[in-house]
Amino acid sequence: MDSTTDAWLRNRRRLRLTQTATSGAFLLPIMAVFVILFAVPFAQTIYYAFTDFSGYSTDVSFVGFANYAKVFADPALMQGLAFTLLYAIATTVLITVCAIPLAIALNQRFVGRNAVRSVFFFLSVPSMAILGIVWQYIFSPLDSGVLNTIVRSLFGADAVLWLSESSLARGCVIFVGVWAGVGWHATLYLAYLQAVPRDLYEQAEVDGANAWQKFVAITLPQLIPCIVVSTFLLMTAGLKVYDLPYTLTKGGPGFATNTLTQSIIVQGIAQGRADLGSALAVIFTVAVAAVVLAQLALANRLERTLS
Repeated sequence: MDSTTDAWLRNRRRLRLTQTATSGAFLLPIMAVFVILFAVPFAQTIYYAFTDFSGYSTDVSFVGFANYAKVFADPALMQGLAFTLLYAIATTVLITVCAIPLAIALNQRFVGRNAVRSVFFFLSVPSMAILGIVWQYIFSPLDSGVLNTIVRSLFGADAVLWLSESSLARGCVIFVGVWAGVGWHATLYLAYLQAVPRDLYEQAEVDGANAWQKFVAITLPQLIPCIVVSTFLLMTAGLKVYDLPYTLTKGGPGFATNTLTQSIIVQGIAQGRADLGSALAVIFTVAVAAVVLAQLALANRLERTLS
């Protein structure tokens, strides 16, 4: 009996080692890609952030935290950080608030349901750069702008400075971001809604629950995993946004719609200031990590509360 047990334990250990080695072999290419494309460049970025590296000369000097001090002393860069956070938070909240009711509506049975679903999904198919160019023409502050033409025809009002006034420009960028993302995320929520058992709703109806009570007690808890995924994607995309504000407003008026990614590209590449660009990149990475971790912690707490 003891020899049989020992043999079984040896086979068990051998099988476990084989499985571990196999898993490690599959993970090696992923780890290699991570090290080459992220870890090494990020380490170089941290190093350059403490030097006066211009991006061209190999003769660099250590400057300590001087680059970080310049970043935080530059009002344009701070304005870019503020708008990036505003855009990420606003688009995440607004898309989530709009996408869930839209998904519930698209989950109902009506004539042409598949066609309507396709229309909302394809709103997000064009790239953000193309959408920025199209909406730049629509929001043009000139009298010939599409929206200004409609406003003048219906109300006889003067041209509105949609992209020439700071608050309006920020609102326009956020609006286009929400307009482009609602359909895709509604489709994501729709996929989760279709997996919710109909028996739960039928039992709630028998108990006399109304539509709002069914949403709070059944739909919302069932959508928590999807909300976590959707908001995570929205926050990460919003924090690294570049193409939409750049094509729509070029970061203007002034620096009202400037983003951190645009500042990194301009400072680090266009102006040959790799030192400031590296410092910005480090700050950006730390900020993204902090926001994402806070978001995940909040989502886990919400999931525990509603489950």
